[in-house]
Amino acid sequence: MKILLVTPPFTQLNTPYPATAYLKGFLNTLGMSSYQFDLGLEVVLQIFSSDGLKKMFDYVEEIDVELSENAFRIFAQRQRYIHTIDDVMNFLQNKNQTLAITICSGGFLPQASRFNQAMDFDWAFGTMGIHDKARHLVTLYLEDLGDFITENIDTHFGFSRYAERLARTATHFDELYTSLLSANAFITDILISVLDKHLVKYQPEVVCLTAPFPGNVFSAFKCGQHIKSTYPEVKIIFGGGYANTELRSIYDERVFEFVDYITLDDGEAPLQHLLEHLEGKRDKSLLKRTFCLSSGVVTYINGSQAFDIPQREVGTPDYSDLLLDKYISVIEVINPMHRLWSDGRWNKLTLAHGCYWGKCSFCDVTLDYIKRYEPVSAELLCDRIAEIIAQTGQNGFHFVDEAAPPALMRDLAIEILRRGLTVVWWTNIRFEKSFTKDLCILLRASGCIAVSGGLEVASDRLLEKMKKGVTVAQVARVAQAFTDSGIMVHAYLMYGFPTQTAQETIDSLEMVRQLFQEEVIQSGFWHQFAMTAHSPVGMDPASFGVKQIGPDFGGFAENDFFHEDRHGADHELFSEGLKHSIYNFMQGTGLDAGLDVWFDFDIPITSIDADYIERVLLDETALVYRSHDQLVWLGGDAIEMILTPVKKSGKVVKSVEYAEIIVCGKLENYSIYFDRPTAEWIILLMEEASPMSGIKYTFEKLKLSYEATGLIDFDDFIASDAFDLFRSHGLVFV
Repeated sequence: MKILLVTPPFTQLNTPYPATAYLKGFLNTLGMSSYQFDLGLEVVLQIFSSDGLKKMFDYVEEIDVELSENAFRIFAQRQRYIHTIDDVMNFLQNKNQTLAITICSGGFLPQASRFNQAMDFDWAFGTMGIHDKARHLVTLYLEDLGDFITENIDTHFGFSRYAERLARTATHFDELYTSLLSANAFITDILISVLDKHLVKYQPEVVCLTAPFPGNVFSAFKCGQHIKSTYPEVKIIFGGGYANTELRSIYDERVFEFVDYITLDDGEAPLQHLLEHLEGKRDKSLLKRTFCLSSGVVTYINGSQAFDIPQREVGTPDYSDLLLDKYISVIEVINPMHRLWSDGRWNKLTLAHGCYWGKCSFCDVTLDYIKRYEPVSAELLCDRIAEIIAQTGQNGFHFVDEAAPPALMRDLAIEILRRGLTVVWWTNIRFEKSFTKDLCILLRASGCIAVSGGLEVASDRLLEKMKKGVTVAQVARVAQAFTDSGIMVHAYLMYGFPTQTAQETIDSLEMVRQLFQEEVIQSGFWHQFAMTAHSPVGMDPASFGVKQIGPDFGGFAENDFFHEDRHGADHELFSEGLKHSIYNFMQGTGLDAGLDVWFDFDIPITSIDADYIERVLLDETALVYRSHDQLVWLGGDAIEMILTPVKKSGKVVKSVEYAEIIVCGKLENYSIYFDRPTAEWIILLMEEASPMSGIKYTFEKLKLSYEATGLIDFDDFIASDAFDLFRSHGLVFV
C-alpha cells in the first residue's frame, strides 16, 4: 500500500514538524514503505523565489488593488525584490554565507516599514556577529513581503500559520465550509499545484494529513478537497494535535466531504488499524479512536482491544524525503534564547510520552498526550539520536516533551557522555528543585544549551491554585542553576488566571522584571489564560471561581471556552503592556523603569520588595548528600601524580607525603593537592566516576570505598576544603 504523509501549510520554516517523521519511523517497523513532504515549506519556497514574486506582483497589478503607502513602496521596488530574493533564500539556507557582508553593508536589500525598527544593532550583534545581523535584516525583508501579501493578496497568510482565524474556536463548521467552497486564492492555487506534483509522483492509495495547530486546518481540508475531486479512490486520514484537542465531539457530517477518517491521540495504533482495514484484514468495528461517516452519520469507532504502541516500539523518527537542506533559518527577535524557535535545524525527539507531573489545572491533563506517562530508556534514546544524526547529518535536537523528566535527563546526559556523542539540545521542563546546580552542570556538559519552563503567573497564591507544584522562589533558584551552568532559560508566563487581581498581575510583572534584572532568565513570553474543555478549570469552572459563558457547540471544534471572572481584573487590559515590557526586558532595556511606563492607565503599586529575587538567590540551602546520588567526574583525566613536600614554619614536614594530581581539563591543565593515600584513592575515583567507565558510582559506594582505605573520618573528608576544591573542578552529585 502506498502511503503519503503530508504536513500542510504552515508550521515552521527552519525545521520539519515531526509528526510525519514519527509516523514514517513507525511504519518502517511494520515493513511498510511511506513517503512524506512538508507542503508548507515547499509553498513558501515557491512564493519566495524570483519567479514566485514576479507572479505575485503581476497578480497585484492585474487585480488593480488600492495600495497603502507601505505596500506601494514595496510594489515600487518590486524589481529589486525579484532580483534579490533567490540570493536571500540561499543565504537563509546557509548556502551563500559570504552574502552577509553585502547585506550588512546596506543598499542590497529593499526596505519597507519593518526596517523602521532596525536601529543600531551593534549592541546585539557586536562587530563580529555579521551573519546573525544579516539574518535578522533578511528576516525584516521577508516580513515586509509577508505584510504585502496579507494586505493585498491573502489576509489568511502568515509564515507559521494559514487561515488560523477560521479554525480557532470554530465550534461551528459553517465559516470554514463556506471558505473551503470558495474559489482558490493566490496562495491556495500554489498549494494545490505543489500537492498535485507529489500526488502524481507517488500515486498514493492513502494520504495522511497532520494538523497540529489551527493554522494548518484550512490547508489540510483544502488538500483533502483537491484529492477527493481529482483522485476519489485515495483515502484521506486526518489527525494531529488539532484533532486530539478540538474534534473529540465532532458530529458535522460536512467535514467528511474533505477527509475519510479522523483519528485521535497517538497516531501509530489507529493508523495501523486503518491500514489493516483498508487492506481487508480488519473489520471496521475494530478500528481504534477513529471517526468516519457511516450511513451519512458521523460515527466514532473504538472497538479495538489492542493497547497503544509502547514508546520503545514506535521506531526512530525518519526524516528521509524531506528537503532538509531547503529549510530557512530566520532571526525574528534579537534574543539568543527566543531565536531557537526560528533559527537552526532541530531534529525533534521525545524523551517520554505524556507528563510525569500531570496536575496543572490549566492543562489538558485528562487527554492521553498528557495523562499517559511513559518514559523511554536513555540507552534507546541515544540509539535513536545516533541513528538520526547519521541520517540527517545534523546533531541539533529539540526534545519536544510536555515536561522532560529530570531523572531521565540525567541518565540521558550520562549516556551521551559515555558514548562520546556530540549533541546540541534543548527541551521543556518544570522548574523542579531536582534541577540542582550539579545536575545543570552535567546537562550542560552533555550538550544542553537551553530550557523553557512555565513560571506562569509568578504568584505563589495562584501557582498553588494552579497545582503547579512550584513557588516563585524555587523557580528563581532553579533558573539560576541553569543560567550559572551556561544553559539559557525561557519562561512561559500567564496572565488572566481565574480570580487573578490587578495587584497580582502587577506583582507578577515585578517578579519577572527582577528575574531579568538578576539575569537568571533570558527570555519569556506572556500569553493570556485560555480555559479549555479538557483541563480541570474547564471541567469544573465553579471550583476556580469562574463561570463558563459559551460558546455554543455546533458540531465541529470544542476546546476553547469563554468564561466570566467576577473576582479577577479586566485581564485584556494588561495585554499590550505585559508584552511590551517582556520585549524590552529580553533586550536588556527598561529594567530600571517603573512598571507604570508599560501601561497607559493607572496601575497598582507593586507589593513586592525591590530586592526580593536577589535575597532569594542569596539564601542558599545547605547541601545534602543522599545515598543514591550518583557521582560523575567531568573534570578531565588525571595524567600525573607528583609528590610535594609540605613545609611548616619554614621546615619540611617529612611525616606526611602530599601528592599533586595534575588533571588535563578541557581548557587547561590544573592541579589538586591531597595527602598521598587520599590522592591515590582520588585518581581511582576519577576513573570509576567518569561517564566513559559505564559504572554507576553512588554516594553510598563513595562512602564505603573511602572508609575501606582507613583514612580520616568520611564526614570530615567531605566537609574539607580539599574536597570542596575537588568538587569545584568537576565532581558532581546527581
